[in-house]
Amino acid sequence: MPLNILDLVSISEGSTAQEAIAASMGSARLADQLGYRRLWFAEHHNTPNLAASATALLISRAASVTERIRLGSGGVMLPNHAPLMVAEQYGTLANMHGDRIDLGLGRAPGTDMMTAQALSRSSAEPQAFAQSIYDLQGWFSKTGTAHSVKIVSSVSAGTEVPIWVLGSTVNGASIAGQLGLPFSLASHFAPDQIDQAIQVYREAFNAEALTAQIEKPYVMAGINVMVAGTDEEAKREFTVVEQMFRDVMRGQSRKMQPPVAPETLAGQGRPDQSMLRIKAVGAPQTVKAQLQEFVERTGADELITVTYAYDPAVRDRSLQLLAETWL
Repeated sequence: MPLNILDLVSISEGSTAQEAIAASMGSARLADQLGYRRLWFAEHHNTPNLAASATALLISRAASVTERIRLGSGGVMLPNHAPLMVAEQYGTLANMHGDRIDLGLGRAPGTDMMTAQALSRSSAEPQAFAQSIYDLQGWFSKTGTAHSVKIVSSVSAGTEVPIWVLGSTVNGASIAGQLGLPFSLASHFAPDQIDQAIQVYREAFNAEALTAQIEKPYVMAGINVMVAGTDEEAKREFTVVEQMFRDVMRGQSRKMQPPVAPETLAGQGRPDQSMLRIKAVGAPQTVKAQLQEFVERTGADELITVTYAYDPAVRDRSLQLLAETWL
């Protein structure tokens, strides 16, 4: 079971975006050495605690400091971008770094509605989303020509960058299946439709679609992970992400806060009982058992882990313990 990482480049209280990006690149080097298969960066905007906005730039930097690991977007929020620009950016990445680049595409804006309006470049409607993917595949093909318009992207021609569809609901799953593309399920923050989404994806999968790039359904599922020396230590470190999601629920904007005793969050609307309930938190063997249970439930082909920490060293230690236990 391949293990992957989704990085949102979190910014801790008292730290800067520059420091967060530097810490993220240090983690990328470590993940490459430990044997993780993929490292993806998620796109977010107008968020004070996350520095993952320009995914292509982060991918390029991470690719330059690693040797083996695949780098990609988890994802590019396509409504925020002109598809031709995406093709040119990711085609350039493939030409610079070889066959190590993935392109994960989503329909959500990755931000609030006001910021989404400022970013908006294309439609999020399913038919328009599918057409954009079809054009992107044309720009990545040998001819470098889109299917709907006679526009050539020379820099992306022949790169054949693999495309994934990201989703958190049955709607996104259905689109991925109908297009015959691999599906990355955002179960780490949207756990309510996990089983239904995977079922819909597999039932809707069409290997004969014009956009199909795989012969059978292929699922990567997201899960929150924190590994530490003991269960108690891991639960304390996990309060960092619990506080972040509690801030989201309250409409509060802060950088990542230091960990606190778990009991201090009791009775304050702890999101781990809702949005964050898909998790593996504890000592190495505890986490291994939780991951195995999640794999059995979903039948996922790959897992993508999300680990937030106030101290980058805590995150790196979690990555190392997880690799030693799982890989």
